[in-house]
Amino acid sequence: MNRVVITGMGVVSPVGNDRESFWKNIKDGVCGIDKINRFDASRLTVNLDAEVKDFNAKEYFPSVVEMRRSDLYTQYAIAASQEAVSDSKILESDIDKSRFGVYIGSGIGGINTFITEHDKLNNKGPERVSPFFIPMMIGNMATGSVSIRYGAMGPTLPVITACATSTNTIGEAYRAVKHGYADAIIAGGTEASINELAMAGFVSCQALSLSDNPDEGSIPFDARRGGFVMGEGAGIVIVEEYEHAVKRNAKIYAEIVGYGNTSDAYHITAPHPEGLGAINAIRGAKDEAGIESGEKVYINAHGTGTHLNDIMETKALKEVFGKDAYKLHISSTKSMTGHMLGATGAVELIASAMAIKEGVVPPTINYTVPDPDCDLDYTPNKAVKAELLYALSSSLGFGGHNACVAIKRV
Repeated sequence: MNRVVITGMGVVSPVGNDRESFWKNIKDGVCGIDKINRFDASRLTVNLDAEVKDFNAKEYFPSVVEMRRSDLYTQYAIAASQEAVSDSKILESDIDKSRFGVYIGSGIGGINTFITEHDKLNNKGPERVSPFFIPMMIGNMATGSVSIRYGAMGPTLPVITACATSTNTIGEAYRAVKHGYADAIIAGGTEASINELAMAGFVSCQALSLSDNPDEGSIPFDARRGGFVMGEGAGIVIVEEYEHAVKRNAKIYAEIVGYGNTSDAYHITAPHPEGLGAINAIRGAKDEAGIESGEKVYINAHGTGTHLNDIMETKALKEVFGKDAYKLHISSTKSMTGHMLGATGAVELIASAMAIKEGVVPPTINYTVPDPDCDLDYTPNKAVKAELLYALSSSLGFGGHNACVAIKRV
């Protein structure tokens, strides 16, 4: 089996539109959550979101025409992929493009395009619907567009597993490289679903926080929590075979050493109350990685700030690590980024890679009221320095999807 490493990373997020600014703000506990600004939210009961700020898509496209023929979710993916590919310098090598792939997922895809074109249909008639409606809207187009841009002709596919999406894309890319099907894969996730329709839907299924205070919106593991805050953006990593990376003197952020992929087979939105699927996913990644204790281990928790998730995830970590669960360094960076849906797993894995590389545990901010059912070390409010050898990043999605990726310091 091949060893697999991460050699490039790119981010578009509510707390920074590149890896460096994103990581600095995550370490500093900067909150990317604020009042909804993207659209008139006066008809909604929800008040907060976590929007990407100061994003200029024109910087990533050769023409305005090409830019306008892509949904915002694809634009985010293009931007983060550009940073990751440039960071890795992989195109400066003699990589065989037939062994260079793209695994980029989105939980929802081009929903903004769907809304725009549906409005045209209703208001102006079917002849005014754009010929680019379908290619802009479909959920595989971020993958296809990145593949076209970089000539990546190897294993290429999107993954759609709701909030677990980009943890699954990176995990599946890891397996493809580990088993020799590719030398390198551009992997991650992207999401741009901050609009009235999507948020109304999440409100109706009682998933979103109804707080009007940005400091009380996304408060994972806190007893006051009442739901998640909608975020957006993209996270992309270059997943590469170790010897291939070493041969070209590539910078290596971390080694991917484990992956778990399971289902609750329980409910369309609620997690299994005993966390059986999450337990099996986390244990699968932990065991494949050879992690024997809770020391020197960072957990980037799914940590949505919903009542059921945070209790279940705490139970799952205790079941997998036993008494060592109290030695774990845990945090939920969703307290700063909100829940980036299909992008969240990749962005959180990037935070995890930087955490073990620099020996810094990012905080769970705005944590003030402990919950007796959530009694582990969630790194409240301020980052801490720690010697970290491993990190586990877990993501749990609607439909019962559970994914966890384990990485190791190199």
